Amino acid sequence: MKIAIDARMINKSGIGTCIRQWIHHVGYQIALGNENELNDFRQQVGEVIPFNCGIYGYKEQVLFPYRKLRLSKPDVLHIPHCNIPLLYRGKLIVTVHDLTHLIYPEFLPVKLAKYYFKFMFWFICKRANRIITDSTNTKKDLLHFFKVDPKKISVVPLGVDKEFSQKPIETIEYLYEKFSIPRDKKLLLYVGNLLPHKNLSRLLEAFALMPERENCRLLLIGKAFDGRSIPSSEKDLGIQELTIHTGIVSQEDLVNLYNLADLFILPSLYEGFGLPVLEALACGTPVACSNTSSLPEVGGNVVDYFDPTNPSDIAKVLSANLNKKGTANETIDNWVQNFTWNKTSREIRKIAQEVFEEI
Repeated sequence: MKIAIDARMINKSGIGTCIRQWIHHVGYQIALGNENELNDFRQQVGEVIPFNCGIYGYKEQVLFPYRKLRLSKPDVLHIPHCNIPLLYRGKLIVTVHDLTHLIYPEFLPVKLAKYYFKFMFWFICKRANRIITDSTNTKKDLLHFFKVDPKKISVVPLGVDKEFSQKPIETIEYLYEKFSIPRDKKLLLYVGNLLPHKNLSRLLEAFALMPERENCRLLLIGKAFDGRSIPSSEKDLGIQELTIHTGIVSQEDLVNLYNLADLFILPSLYEGFGLPVLEALACGTPVACSNTSSLPEVGGNVVDYFDPTNPSDIAKVLSANLNKKGTANETIDNWVQNFTWNKTSREIRKIAQEVFEEI
């Protein structure tokens, strides 16, 4: 069986993490994407078909390397996102991570985008030989919006990489100086962006409501927090001096910051999976997150939940979890071990094999 994957998003966060892990574990023989970006994966992928077009829109449909891919004769093509090639006629498995664009269309930059995504998801349900979702919640969302055979959809949870692990304090103390973090304050951590469904504004409101806020620092990690600007909301809420913006950090620093934090927070209104929850737990850090969408599947009973639409409830849960680090580690470790990239990749390969054998 020869499997191909569209790997154009390999350097992105989120889906890029999945693609990198899948390429390492699944055993694809063909990858579509930027040749320079795929150089580091030559040992895992035998053939690279150049495909440098951006995602979404008509260009990727027109420029898709149909002919070159046909000559390579893959048995199954894996598309890791909703932007599938409309004219491809081979066997196809598609991973649908989430339906944010349909659940919250008001957050899309232009109204026409809703119709683009609705059509693409509809086409996936009609065309794909098998659909993979990261969570049962995303499967339920697909079944809610589209008429599709439930047996066609397989739930395959994501994994957490082994590099996310607990570190001795002496190996991460350099972070205090590097990011100007006070040693005598509780550290609350958020990793993400400013997309509306990430719900950062309510997290800031909740932080401002915490009685303990003066003894805490809220660390914001991600491209949106590059340190050059401070959102006006932080000034308005009086927490400007209590927040720290790091911008993008290296993978090593990210793992270490997870370790350093006293509490990780994910306040999203909607997540297809919520991988940072597992990453934080694997580093031994307690997690407080929203009680919505897929997050209860990912956090199980080792995470504390809040109503993401209620800043007061968020603040209450954050305060209750400030001193929980170092407790129930065995329970958390056992939970995290349920999510591995080896397990995920075995399931993907099994599904590809089933599609390959279908008449």
